[in-house]
Amino acid sequence: MKFETRAIHVGEKPNFKEGATGDVTQPLHLASTYARKDVDTPTAGYEYARTANPTRDALQERLASLEEARYALVFGSGLAAETSLFLALLNSGDHVIAFDDLYGGTRRLFTRIFDEKFGVQISYVDAREVDNVRNAIRDNTKLIWLETPTNPLLKLCDIKAISQLAHEHNITVAVDNTFMSPYFQQPLMLGADIVVHSTTKYINGHSDSVGGALMLSDEFLHEKIKFVQNAAGAILSPFDCYMILRSTKTLSVRMREHQKNALLIAGFLGNHPKVNRVIYPGLESHPQHQLAVQQMSGFGGMVSFELDRDLDAAKRFVENLNYFAVAESLGGVESLIELPALMTHASVPAEERKKIGLADGLIRISVGIEHADDLLQDLDEAFKKI
Repeated sequence: MKFETRAIHVGEKPNFKEGATGDVTQPLHLASTYARKDVDTPTAGYEYARTANPTRDALQERLASLEEARYALVFGSGLAAETSLFLALLNSGDHVIAFDDLYGGTRRLFTRIFDEKFGVQISYVDAREVDNVRNAIRDNTKLIWLETPTNPLLKLCDIKAISQLAHEHNITVAVDNTFMSPYFQQPLMLGADIVVHSTTKYINGHSDSVGGALMLSDEFLHEKIKFVQNAAGAILSPFDCYMILRSTKTLSVRMREHQKNALLIAGFLGNHPKVNRVIYPGLESHPQHQLAVQQMSGFGGMVSFELDRDLDAAKRFVENLNYFAVAESLGGVESLIELPALMTHASVPAEERKKIGLADGLIRISVGIEHADDLLQDLDEAFKKI
């Protein structure tokens, strides 16, 4: 079954059993608990909605299929998924290697919570070079955490090579695949152990649900994380599961449109005299373009660029757009734009931003699926205001 077909049918087979109604879409199950006819036998295996819910089960089945995984678990947010993974796999004194360019919320969680409060040691390295990862490995290294492409500098790392290195040392590899979605990149097929998603972004794609997911194929790891999901309770609500199930049906169509518009906008920005540089893996000017071609089937809808002006000019630029909403988040059908230094990455210290190459005037675009002509005209008009 091809990706587009699985995105519609897995987890939502009509039920023709006696008394069923043959629903084409998975019903929204809101019950918080489930009655039993026999006191020692949960009905259909369901006991309490924190532990399992039919709508959540359907979504987990579908997401696992889309990432070519055996299992998926969904949570109340992407950060809740990350927290649950850490709680399941790590103890105080363990060591984690993480890409130095990460979503600001992830870096804040790692540094301010797990490092400072719980004693999990975190080393941030430029994972574009496999040797940097190799040199950071310690005897107590338990996890390598990657984003590829990274947020917001769109750096790539070689998932296959790093996974091979990690497994030589019995280290688990987790890849945040939010920027690419399962449609354009499948890290498990490249050797990673766990895939992480903020389902808030492309998987849901309509800016109306917050959620997170972990996909994996190892039964032992799955049981450990599932225990935390139930014990700590950071589950995704049935309504959000229902919304995301709806959205996955158009994921392939949306991702193709995001990419088409992003390529046009990246080209436009690259030729504009007021732009110093454009960062987009689909451009041959991207220093890791060949790696993008090798491990991804597409280049996504995220574009970052720097003006040849100061931060005040960058602020004026984004504030003079009509179709690009100045907002955090990404992956929705509508175009969003932001200044990471003042928004998504404001929690990252200025010296750390400078170290990884995140300039104060960097602008990040989540390119939507509006008509490209309107988006290009909107950008052109904003350039005239600076």
